[in-house]
Amino acid sequence: MTGFGKIFIVIGVVFIIIGLLWSFIGKLPGDISFKKGNVTFYFPIVTSIVVSIILSLIFYFFGKIK
Repeated sequence: MTGFGKIFIVIGVVFIIIGLLWSFIGKLPGDISFKKGNVTFYFPIVTSIVVSIILSLIFYFFGKIK
């Protein structure tokens, strides 16, 4: 495989993992959500932290493999 092939595979796997995580942990306790009339504001801070930790671990292990 070329360098670009590996990069595309890693990007695809990351998107699949993000999609699966988002469907399971879409709204964790600690995420900020306000609703007033027709306006809804949602800031998934805890979800973002969890996804960041998981992605950091994935990239750490991929870096160790090379």
